[in-house]
Amino acid sequence: MNSMARTCTWSRTALALLLVAASGLDSGLMAQLPEGPRIDGPPAPIAPAVVNRDAEGNATVRAVRLTGPIRLDGVLDESFYTDTRSVSDFVQAVPDNGAAPTERTEAWIGFDDTDIYVSARNYDSAPESEWVANEMRRDTNQLRNNDSFGVMFDTFYDRRNGVMFYTNPLGALAEFAISNEGNPNTDWNPIWDVRVGRFEGGWTVEMRIPFKSLRYRPGREQIWGIQLRRAVRRKNEWNHLTFLPLSAAGGGAQGAFRVSRAGTLVGLEAPPASRVIELKPYGITGLSTNLAVDPAIRNHLDADGGADLKVGITDNLTADFTYNTDFAQVEVDEQQVNLTRFSISFPEKRDFFLEGRGIFDFGSSGGGGFGGGGVSAPTMFFSRRIGLQGGTQVPIIGGGRVTGKVGAFDVGALSIQTDDVSSVNAPSTNFSVLRLRRDIFRRSSIGALFENRSRSASASGSNQAYGVDGSFSFFEDLNFLGYYTTTRTEGRTGSDDSYRTQVDYAGDLFGGRVDHLFIGEDFNPEIGFVRRTGLRETFASARYSPRPAGIEWIRQVTFSGSMDYLENHPAGFVESREFQGRFQIELENSDSFSASFSESYENLQDTFNIATGVAIPDGRYDFRSVNVGYTFGLQRPYSGTLSGEYGSFFEGTRTTVGFQRARIELTPQLSMEPSLAFNWVDLPGGDFTQHIASTRMSYSFSPRLYLSGLVQYGTSSDALSANLRLRWEYAPGSEVFVVYTEERDTDVFDRFSELSNRGLVIKVTRLLRM
Repeated sequence: MNSMARTCTWSRTALALLLVAASGLDSGLMAQLPEGPRIDGPPAPIAPAVVNRDAEGNATVRAVRLTGPIRLDGVLDESFYTDTRSVSDFVQAVPDNGAAPTERTEAWIGFDDTDIYVSARNYDSAPESEWVANEMRRDTNQLRNNDSFGVMFDTFYDRRNGVMFYTNPLGALAEFAISNEGNPNTDWNPIWDVRVGRFEGGWTVEMRIPFKSLRYRPGREQIWGIQLRRAVRRKNEWNHLTFLPLSAAGGGAQGAFRVSRAGTLVGLEAPPASRVIELKPYGITGLSTNLAVDPAIRNHLDADGGADLKVGITDNLTADFTYNTDFAQVEVDEQQVNLTRFSISFPEKRDFFLEGRGIFDFGSSGGGGFGGGGVSAPTMFFSRRIGLQGGTQVPIIGGGRVTGKVGAFDVGALSIQTDDVSSVNAPSTNFSVLRLRRDIFRRSSIGALFENRSRSASASGSNQAYGVDGSFSFFEDLNFLGYYTTTRTEGRTGSDDSYRTQVDYAGDLFGGRVDHLFIGEDFNPEIGFVRRTGLRETFASARYSPRPAGIEWIRQVTFSGSMDYLENHPAGFVESREFQGRFQIELENSDSFSASFSESYENLQDTFNIATGVAIPDGRYDFRSVNVGYTFGLQRPYSGTLSGEYGSFFEGTRTTVGFQRARIELTPQLSMEPSLAFNWVDLPGGDFTQHIASTRMSYSFSPRLYLSGLVQYGTSSDALSANLRLRWEYAPGSEVFVVYTEERDTDVFDRFSELSNRGLVIKVTRLLRM
């Protein structure tokens, strides 16, 4: 048996053993646990009361069993709402931390044998024309900037992980999973439903969340964590069930991440956690043309099919399997400007790899931090290494994933087999990942990671990576993290280790961070992403962010400074250095202005080809730049960040003008999102420009049916591309996609355009839940 076969066999066997062992381990560990967790907060309220609070702003809420059916229509006219007291007296997180909200919210938590119901009456003194409600698509960034009401459940009551559901006055659906009080996964898409309505003086919400869509501890009587959140965006106001310190609340939306500050939910009687089985077959057909290959392909008709299967192994573990995986519905990548000598990464957009991705995060803190940059740490698990080679899709034959909780351990395992594509030198390869993480103390964790790629992309034989990491959070604002990892690649004899330590203080008034990173010159995680190797980097920053009480139109002023110092390894010379100072004003209407100055140093050891026909010789370079920007609040009908930068650049100059993350609301259903980035670079070796222009148009027929299009053009590639997508969720979890893509080799200034490729795809999925 050859090396590849042995490795593939080991990977499949390891996944199978994990399924069996995890099932037994989960049963054994859960049998040893106490009957249930103790309440971390005020005592349970005694009926008919539904909430009990203490002086510290903590709350315990009692869920009420329904005695009659609830019709999900957003009207709130059932007897449940008159017979059951509401949960009110929310607490402001921002702008007036700890104060009473300016708009009243009444909420109810009910349940029956199959579902949890979360309802709310959201009072608003303004007419509906002044509400911020301009998005109906599921899980979009803009939806987070609408008026909204939501609920977070910490179903294991571990005070660090949770799931969030929220909606806006238009009835849009949004949800995300929280891992280690951060790292939100917005691509977690469970089955649930919501309806909204209107009443004299506000809007109403009725959510229905099936118990089958959630994981929780065994047992009928449950204790969960709960957070309720209400956003009034025209006031930039965020209110919660419990008190959140400013350092936890952040800008408001992040307050839900602080699971340890959530309330407690009691009285819930859950059905036994069923072994959910979900089968999702798909069928796909389409026409494709590709004139960039030899021989050229014209109007090629194709059809295929496959399936995804989800199986509940235990109460807390789920296995996902995929066969003949297809990602035709995925939107194309957005072009990016890169004026460095290092690679850039693009975000993952494929559903199978997005769901449950939080468990595979390695060496990062969930507790947050105040931001402001940091070291160039590697991403140990970068799923775009699977099924993609040099921008070309490599077919995925099949694979599986196991995620969930076993006692105090979070568990993740993945094994994927790709097909052979000789045209891009991609042999059939198995990718396997195993991740374990254990909760310790109140808000800390330690973990381990192992990865195996059966065929190395850079050498003969296989490639492995493994390491350990830890994240420690103390008090409200002090965080530590660190990791150590190493790789093994045949033929590489240099340093193949990497380690990192970070200390971060993220208070509201003061903040600071010290970060140290080492990456060996032969460090090579081939299921990960490393921007540069052979370095020892130290980063330090400090921040002062007062909230001027005497200036009503200013919410917060920030002064910050940072230093980034990078040495080459093993040579030891200084390769890069940057000092930066930054000033920012956040206004009460959520607009912000920023200005920064940076001084940089680069020591090039080799000639750097920055553009076609333009090279930067090796040598030492000092340059300085100034950047200013103004951000229009994202809740506005017209929003975005307008920025400009000018400075020296490798003995020349660089001028940059951009308009990023922009959105123009044409109607509540129709929006346009333009993005512009212009770069003019003048160097002794030549002048060049690098411009990117794109716009996305979206029209929502309903929260479950929308049409979107993305058109983009980049001067560096002279490529004009278009991507048009229709998505219809015709039944919960079942979808129809119609996707048209086209790319043309184009020079807009010479009015030249030639077709490169295009395709039309129709894909239908059907969720079968047993």
